[in-house]
Amino acid sequence: MAVRIRLQRAGRKKRPFFRIVVADARAQRDGRFIERLGHYDPIPEPMELVINEERALYWLRQGAQPTETALSLLKRAGVWAKFKAPAPRPEPEPQPEAQEPKEDAPQAESAATGSTEESADQTL
Repeated sequence: MAVRIRLQRAGRKKRPFFRIVVADARAQRDGRFIERLGHYDPIPEPMELVINEERALYWLRQGAQPTETALSLLKRAGVWAKFKAPAPRPEPEPQPEAQEPKEDAPQAESAATGSTEESADQTL
């Protein structure tokens, strides 16, 4: 089933009001719809646009295709940018740092070798 995000006209004559809905592409403009995402009122200054961002992103990720007008409204609301933005990569868990060899061990070795050299020098 092809799903579209589109506008459904409401309001009286010369006073349009639109609902932003998810509907089957075969359904009539003002007919059955699957879910209402928000509304758009172009008359007041500034125009009123309300979109349920979470549900709109859900439907876009499910493959719903917005109409041209619905797409422009989604861009105004910032939903389209969030949809097109690359998914954040999960941060890798910090690796436990490798245990560095203790500094005492090399000093002990040098002390041991140094003491044998000193003792060898003393015997000569």
